This record gives sequence, C-alpha cells and structure tokens, in this order.
Amino acid sequence: MKKNDKFVYGFFVSVFLVVFLIFSGCGSVERGGESGNQKATANPPNTDANNIDKGKSKPKREVVSRDNPLFKSTLEYIKSPVPLADSEAADAAGMRGYVERIGGSEVSFKMVPIRGGKFLMGSPSGEVGRSADESPQVEVEVGSFWMEEHEVTWQEFGLFALKILRSMRKPLTEREELADALASPTPPHTIGAISYDNSGKIGYPASGMTLYMAQVYCKWLTVQTGRFYRLPTEAEWEYACRAGAGTAYSFGETDELIDEYAWYFDNSGGVSKKVMQKKPNAWGLYDMHGNLSEWVLEQYAPDTYIKRKDNSAKPVKIPVAVDFGQVLRGGNCEDDETVKLRSAARLFSVSEWKRQDPIVPQSIWWTTDAPYTGFRIVRPLNLPKSEEELKLYEPDPEIWLNYPIR
Repeated sequence: MKKNDKFVYGFFVSVFLVVFLIFSGCGSVERGGESGNQKATANPPNTDANNIDKGKSKPKREVVSRDNPLFKSTLEYIKSPVPLADSEAADAAGMRGYVERIGGSEVSFKMVPIRGGKFLMGSPSGEVGRSADESPQVEVEVGSFWMEEHEVTWQEFGLFALKILRSMRKPLTEREELADALASPTPPHTIGAISYDNSGKIGYPASGMTLYMAQVYCKWLTVQTGRFYRLPTEAEWEYACRAGAGTAYSFGETDELIDEYAWYFDNSGGVSKKVMQKKPNAWGLYDMHGNLSEWVLEQYAPDTYIKRKDNSAKPVKIPVAVDFGQVLRGGNCEDDETVKLRSAARLFSVSEWKRQDPIVPQSIWWTTDAPYTGFRIVRPLNLPKSEEELKLYEPDPEIWLNYPIR
C-alpha cells in the first residue's frame, strides 16, 4: 500500500469507527491507532488460545444474550434441515451436487460432491519449490463431503458480515429470525481496502476476514439451513485440490498450464478476480490454485506431518482463532512465484497481517493488511455426533463474548 493510500486509509478508518461506535450503542470501548504474503518457515509463531491481546485483561460482557444462536448447539439445528432437492444422501454413492439458496435472498451457491478415499498428503522430496513442512508424505483417509465449487463470494458473505439480511425480506421465517439473531460483527474498517475494491461487484470472492470470522459465518449458515457447514480441514482441502492427482498441481507436475487454472501476480496484477473464470480441476472445483489463499482448520507447525500418525483427516492441532499461525492453502493473486500455488504448499497467518488495524485489542474479524485471505465451505456426509467433536470445527463463542468491541 502506498504512503498516500495509507494516510487516506487511516483517516477513513478513524472516521468510520467513531461514527459506528456512536450509533451502535456499543458503550465504553478502547480505541487505538508490513503487509504482504508470508511464506511458512520452520519457526511457527507463538500462539496462545487464551490470549487475545497479550498482557491485558479483558472485561467480560454479554454479546446479546445466551439465547444468541452462536451459543446454542449445532446438534439441535442439524436435526431438522430445511428441505432441499439433492442435498441428502445415505452414502457416498448417493451424493449429488445441489444448489443452496441463502434465506429469502436471491443469493445461491453450488455444493459439489467429493467422495472420500485415501491419498498421499504432502510433497515428495523431488518436487520443485517444496518446503520441509510439507513432509514426510503421509497417507490420509478422507471421508466424503460436499465442497463449494468456488470461494465464498461477497454476495454470500455480505448477507452475514455486512448485516443486510433483515432488510432483504420481511417478514422473516422463524428459522431466519434465529439466524439473524447471530448479531453481525463490526463492519470492516474500510471495505475497499480488504476487498481489492471488489465488494460491490457480482461474483468476486470475499476477502480480508480472519479464520474466526469465516468460522462464525459457517455457523450462521448452518443455523439458516440446518445443514452442517464448516471450513475444510487441511487434509480435506488438499484432497479436494488434488482431485486424484499425485502431481505438484492438480493439472500436472509443472506450471506449464498454470495460466489456464490460476490467478497469481503475473496474470492478475496483484488483485483478486471474479470466481470461475479459469478452468476447474477434475472434480469441478474452481480457483483451488490462486486467487485467494483459503483458510483451513489447522494450527501451523513445521512437524505437523510427523505428528499425523493415525491417517486421520481431522486437524492435528485445532487452530487458535484469536492469534496467528493458522494455516491457509492454495496460493493467491499476490504470489509472484507459481510454486506457492502447488497443491501441497502451506501458508500461515502472521501478526503483520494486522499492522494497520487501529482497534485495541485488534479485531477478531478482519485482517487489515491481508486482503488475499478467503475461504470456501464444506459439508461432511457424516455428521458430528457430540459436542466434543464439534469443538474441532466450530468457533469458540467465548472469544466473541470476551471481545470488548462490538
């Protein structure tokens, strides 16, 4: 970001926050004043699940109430999904693609069936551009799931994050009223700065959110539909990206065809592009290489694959949703090296991604300096059966409860 842009950005951030806090009735709130893509190294960041802002105590206050659906068990919502053609299956053989429409809006997205199986996760020693944290290769067994065919768009994400659901359709159904009770988090500091100025355009991927924000969106969508939506685990994401291929990219061992499948710096100009403009992989998934780096459920560690001993696709370590070091996959539009777009390439979040965040404590919702973060959702065929299992995948409501800025 240029110096003049940073000045303008900071000015509008300050004005926006003052106006928002006055009209939102937030009460007493603390205020305060090197972006760029960071490659994973052998030295993961220090993380602490109980530390939102190191060294400072945080007042505990209610978000809305304990009646907020965020605090209610997902097991209750998934007992009675909203009827939808082709969305149910008894087994993997019966899975079909289906289109989900969000609430009473015209916004919809397609879910693609990904039938489970075994694959070699990570990269072999001879793969060009590989990093040590992609090894040793390990065989992983992945269960069947549906995955969104493209990255979540601003039209989808905005129904929650920009809080326009209530104004789109009245009266709301009982289920929609429940979902809308999931009070939207604070708006982004400046939507243009974290969206490549694409937030108002149709079909562009939502960007600049934290992993926690993405998880809360998934919970909100689950409440809306009664279908269990969540982020993919790192193993599920790589399995889907490879689409049965054991090569460096889903389309081959070299980057010779990269421009046909991916947006990266050389062909994007360093900004995200509309989804589904490049070729999909063999399983019908678009932009798995490039465009935005996608959040997955894994806390980064250089020895993750050494610890992945049980061949499970579950996270080896649950991501710390309020700190740094959470894993992203797929490369992005700002990457100037195509090796960062490989199926096995790993990236993790760093503190510099919030360098310009003026909020104290820093936002749990947005990455001011990483507009290249995004996500896509999955829905497992086999549903979670216990609260313990849900903790692997869902946002911790206490994080929102203890965050003093609404």
